[in-house]
Amino acid sequence: MAKPEKTDDKAVEKKAAEKSAEAETAKKTKGAEKAAAKGKDKPEAKAEEPEVREPLPEPRLKIRYREEIIPAMMKRFNYTNRNQVPRLKKVVLNMGIGEAARDIKLLDSAERELTLIAGQKAVLTRARRAISAFKIRAGMPVGCFVTLRGRRMYDFLDRLINIAIPRVRDFRGLPAKSFDGRGSHSMGIREHLIFMELDYNKVSTVRGMNITTVTTAKTDEEARELLRLFGMPFREG
Repeated sequence: MAKPEKTDDKAVEKKAAEKSAEAETAKKTKGAEKAAAKGKDKPEAKAEEPEVREPLPEPRLKIRYREEIIPAMMKRFNYTNRNQVPRLKKVVLNMGIGEAARDIKLLDSAERELTLIAGQKAVLTRARRAISAFKIRAGMPVGCFVTLRGRRMYDFLDRLINIAIPRVRDFRGLPAKSFDGRGSHSMGIREHLIFMELDYNKVSTVRGMNITTVTTAKTDEEARELLRLFGMPFREG
């Protein structure tokens, strides 16, 4: 009788492992082919276009300065070059709070209200030296201020001239002599509630403030004429 051939267990296991590996590879290949076929059927997604914002309109007072004020100033003062015409440099809003030494909450509310009026974050001002009579120590916050330039300066002046000043009670015009001799004009306001940005119900105390308009004019006459052409209502005489 013929003897049965002996089988190698290791060889059988090796063949089985190879068959299983081939089967898994075939499954993966079929899955990739199906996914590729589905991707072809779907429309390609469009790339998101960046949002384009429209530029803000140019301030009205800036347009008036370029188209009306410059020619009028050149005719009035006989300038030979447009660059000789004085221009606005900055506007500074200052609010002093003497009661802040006793109640710091008053300073917080004043800073918040000045920020609403100017449209720009207000900065605290601190005492440079100690004054014992007013119980003020050096470095103690005593007020706040804002410096406006560029677009915010023109926008604030537009609101001040056309909206806020006409709301002043018994207003008879700004004094024509409130200049410092170097082209800067200062005006005081007793009630800051003339600005429409404030809510009467949220204002605890009526405060005053000082507004300084700085120009590049070399004389008071040039600065006065420049601000008058912008619309500042100066008192005659």
